[in-house]
Amino acid sequence: MNLQFKNKTAIVTGGSKGIGKAIAKALAAEGANVVICGRGVEALDEAKKEIEQNGGSVLAVQADLSKQEDVDHLVSVAIDRYKTIDILVNNAGIASGFADFESLEIEDWQHLFDINLFGTVRVTKAVIPYMKKARYGRIINISSECGVQPDPFMPHYNASKAALINFTKSLSKAYAEQGILVNTVSPAFIMTPMLENLLKDDAQRQNISYDEAIQKFLKENRPHVEVKRPGTVEEVASAVLYLASSQASFINGVNLRVDGGSVASQ
Repeated sequence: MNLQFKNKTAIVTGGSKGIGKAIAKALAAEGANVVICGRGVEALDEAKKEIEQNGGSVLAVQADLSKQEDVDHLVSVAIDRYKTIDILVNNAGIASGFADFESLEIEDWQHLFDINLFGTVRVTKAVIPYMKKARYGRIINISSECGVQPDPFMPHYNASKAALINFTKSLSKAYAEQGILVNTVSPAFIMTPMLENLLKDDAQRQNISYDEAIQKFLKENRPHVEVKRPGTVEEVASAVLYLASSQASFINGVNLRVDGGSVASQ
């Protein structure tokens, strides 16, 4: 299948680690020009080196998406180098452990929403005018199964991911006639560095092994993962690549779950 990414430019937020890095590597391998951003310089440099070693074209930009000036800089760097932005993957996001509702302060909610939702809004708002001018664009927002099947813990994270799915649907209706298609990819139980750290912390709190923590979490919180294993970042990247490609030109406003069957409804 020819995904037709040659000479296309993609911004991948949170592209220095985990799912974001896998998406950036996959896009670059298919011939796209890729701009990645993240807050950590060391991780950005490492991701850039990995992509370039495989022959990809990549720019790495340090950016905190809670700051409008950083978002503006990210987009201007992409335009200065590549002249266009064809694909935006809003992947950047944070979680703050398996917190229960009563332990969370309002500031915890505000901080998480400022990255998970408003960071996406800021970058999308900055990119949309260029896509409108070209009358072409693909926007993929990375949500989570928690956006439709929330856990009893991390309510602020669950709510932020639900908001992303709703945001996607709204934009998909607003911009389709201008050639801009907007979709969501919702992973579940993907072994990212963020999830790995959360599970290691959980293992330490419960005085059990890391492997035991994985199996315990799977049994208690993801009983409907029918494939009975965590997913990989590459499996998520494959779904994103398809939605970002010319082959998905009649797919708009969907929430594509990459979850091993975890969501227990249709």
